[in-house]
Amino acid sequence: MGKLLPILLALIGLGVGGGAGFFLRPPPPEEELMSEEENHSESAPETKKDYEEDGELTFVKINNQFVIPVVEGKRVRSLVVLSISLETKPANTETIYNLEPKLRDAFLRAMFDHAYAGGFDGAFTASPTLDALRYALLESANHVVGDTITNVLITDIVRQDG
Repeated sequence: MGKLLPILLALIGLGVGGGAGFFLRPPPPEEELMSEEENHSESAPETKKDYEEDGELTFVKINNQFVIPVVEGKRVRSLVVLSISLETKPANTETIYNLEPKLRDAFLRAMFDHAYAGGFDGAFTASPTLDALRYALLESANHVVGDTITNVLITDIVRQDG
């Protein structure tokens, strides 16, 4: 038994090392990925990415998160952190990025109003509550850039109670 233990430990170590090497290997070169995509794209049905390439829609991620304080009385009761993206036509992305400071200001105003009205209280992730926030954000965005934004997507939302 004493002579088998070192051999057994060596075999286990070899197996664990081989498994770790397999799972932590670098990604394949780009040529292999491109050939796989070509083979896949010939038989695959259209996906959302195909629609984006056709120019029908694109998503513009607003840089940085929004932090909204929820005030109760004269103290901050909690903080809500939001990330959003905007759905628009590809031709409008540059305009949206150029107007991002104005958009951020308009979004913050809408979010502060939502917080003041109690929108971040209780079950703040309920569909009707988030729909009201999305509508307010969409109205704010279209007020800044015109009717070029078709949808506002809330990609992350979290509330930290203090």
